Amino acid sequence: MNVTGKQQPELIERPASLLVPTSTKSGIALLYNEETNNTYDVCLKLTKEVLTIQKLDVVCTSGSESQVNHRTVVLRRQATGGLGLSIKGGAEHNVPVVISKIFKDQVADQTGKLFVGDAVLQVNGINVEPCTHEEVVHLLRTAGDEVTITVRYLREVPSFLKLPLGSPGPSTDHSRVSSPLFDSGLHLNGNGNNTAPSPPSPSANEPKYEKRWLDAVSLPLLMARVSRYKAGTDKLRSNCFEVFALDGASTNILQFCTAAESTDWLQAISTNINDLTQENIKIINKYCSSDDQIVHMGWACESPEGSTASRTSAFKFLALRGPYFHIFRNPPISAADWGQAETTYNLYEVLFKVHKLWMAEDCWLQARLYLGLEHSPEQQDNESLCFSILVGHGQSHTFRVELATDLAIWEKSFQRAVFLEVQRIRSKSYMCSSQGNVLCFTIDFGSGFTCSEGTSKTVLWRYKFSQLKGSSDDGKTRVKLLFKNAESKQIEMKELEFANLTAVLHCIHSFIAAKVASMDPLFMCSQSFPGNYMNS
Repeated sequence: MNVTGKQQPELIERPASLLVPTSTKSGIALLYNEETNNTYDVCLKLTKEVLTIQKLDVVCTSGSESQVNHRTVVLRRQATGGLGLSIKGGAEHNVPVVISKIFKDQVADQTGKLFVGDAVLQVNGINVEPCTHEEVVHLLRTAGDEVTITVRYLREVPSFLKLPLGSPGPSTDHSRVSSPLFDSGLHLNGNGNNTAPSPPSPSANEPKYEKRWLDAVSLPLLMARVSRYKAGTDKLRSNCFEVFALDGASTNILQFCTAAESTDWLQAISTNINDLTQENIKIINKYCSSDDQIVHMGWACESPEGSTASRTSAFKFLALRGPYFHIFRNPPISAADWGQAETTYNLYEVLFKVHKLWMAEDCWLQARLYLGLEHSPEQQDNESLCFSILVGHGQSHTFRVELATDLAIWEKSFQRAVFLEVQRIRSKSYMCSSQGNVLCFTIDFGSGFTCSEGTSKTVLWRYKFSQLKGSSDDGKTRVKLLFKNAESKQIEMKELEFANLTAVLHCIHSFIAAKVASMDPLFMCSQSFPGNYMNS
């Protein structure tokens, strides 16, 4: 479709001159991993082009580190305060034993080498990874005055660490059964004597450690997509969404404390994705003819037609370009990819339809989110932000978007794309029949409707768009068009039969809509600024 002879760049190529100043946002969220069923804190950093997920880790800030990610620490038990830490977890629950609390100014805290979230690997050289919670508690309490433990920080801190603390109170009964899901306190007296060995003097060469946020996942936002729904379904997740990069890499599920916070992040990420898309549209259009311009493109989720249980919702990449509406499985990156669309339709023969009432700038959606009304999956299923592309009698594609602003952009983009295409072709003719005669029915942007004989081309009748007062059809091939005679003011009926009636009706709609739009000064003004249609 590149008819200018210029070499079209790949979609992801962006010269520095078109880059805009970086917009940033950062904050704390929860990341849920469906494979491990684990939730842990992460730090999100959003820039113009990348969403970065950071996870907490323990890093060596000075000195020499003996083993990567492993730390061996010597604890000298105090008469008051014991080891100064609590633990959770155990092999009986298929979770590691983890330090769940460190008591300020006690032994574990004084070392500066132990942190909440450290998994205990060894105690005095004994591997405790296969041990139960009670076995590790017993080993630590009977290990003597000097205890050497080897630990490794878990970047994905197990969710059981977030349970309410359940440390037992002071007790000399160490034979009781401990719970792996609650803290077992090793900050109690456990050495059986009253001596209080002083902590070792730190060596200048000993490594020092700190907890820091480190980059774990960086997702490029160019051609990325977001989803608040469970994969392949119409079920909404509460206060959650996922971000998927072009290569399929995912953030997993990002969870937020409130619906308002979730919406704020969703909108910020979506805005950056849309901005990058618009930059690329401008670049591609510079290398294309005026008849092959991209009006808009982006992701939407296609819902299966009817209630077919065998089909699930699937994300598709949609594009309005030149004369066509394209549906892709994956975004077209190179010029050759544009010929690999899953489905392609002539713009003037399809009909765009919004399913739900909505308000611009997500006011309606935001109001519901802030009021906590989006928690009911049943409510959301009935109020999804959807639009359909009607392509034939009983045939359509239904798509769902994430935000009301997305729906606004698609509606305005489709109107603009159809208008530009009608302006380009100016007229469209279809063969038809009436009372056994072969006729030619022409829809012309300037003159309106004309019907002529198929062979002689003799004009039988002609009406302006404004003279069309109504129509009816049998849903198959026949249509009755009602026109008002300009002189007699009488209604005249013309009955025609078409092989593809739906395409004809959609074409009539497109031409009339374009004609009406051409009378709107605001709409016409917006057409003078390619690429700025979203701001009009």
